[in-house]
Amino acid sequence: MTQTWVLGQRALREAWRTPDALIPTLFIPLFFLVVNVGQAGKIFPATSTEFLYGQGYAAFQLPVSLLLAASFGTAALFLVEEIEGGYFDKLRSAPIPRTAIVMGRLIAELAKGVLIAALIVLLGMVFGVTIASGVLGFVLLVGLTALWAAVFVGFMQLIALKTRSAAATNSGGLVFFPLLFLTPNFVPRELLTRPMEIAASINPVTYVMEGLRSLILEDLVWSAILPAFAVVAVVGALMLVLNVRMINRYD
Repeated sequence: MTQTWVLGQRALREAWRTPDALIPTLFIPLFFLVVNVGQAGKIFPATSTEFLYGQGYAAFQLPVSLLLAASFGTAALFLVEEIEGGYFDKLRSAPIPRTAIVMGRLIAELAKGVLIAALIVLLGMVFGVTIASGVLGFVLLVGLTALWAAVFVGFMQLIALKTRSAAATNSGGLVFFPLLFLTPNFVPRELLTRPMEIAASINPVTYVMEGLRSLILEDLVWSAILPAFAVVAVVGALMLVLNVRMINRYD
């Protein structure tokens, strides 16, 4: 655990030295929030739209922005730099567990995810979004978003370890956009067409989004919250195993 924490601190210092890399992580999700609300806000008025629970459409769209912000995976690009510079080979030859090499970056991404998620939620609250589940809901909202950020970086690191290319790793992040749009991101799942509803139901991102949305629009609805954390736990464990296996087989 000590080695993991040391590597995590190092990854955090990397992010601290390149604060400009965080600008798109905040700007693009907020841009989509403004655009989506501007396009559909009048279609779904707060007073007559049942699934908004009395809030504006921004509250329904905020989880989309949170997931988008958590799915940039910039830590994987730093990993490519380490591979190209030879530092990664030094890490592999050091007497430290392979899990520490993987978890160090994931812990750093988790910390960055907490900061970014908290900022986006607070900005949403400034513009009228209310967290219906209260203080505990706010903590769960930020925590779930940050955990998803760590899971997504695990996926991006797999691409980085396989391709050892910054361009391929950066392009690999685009896979999130189809997954994001195959979710109930504009309306609840029950209002989707049947084919779209089936696609959304088999998409794990759907359950994370619905968990985030329930925390904002409703109270602590554990039937939505627990599946969201379960998805993050299962996919996160899978990413950890695959990352360690990839490092062990790294040539």
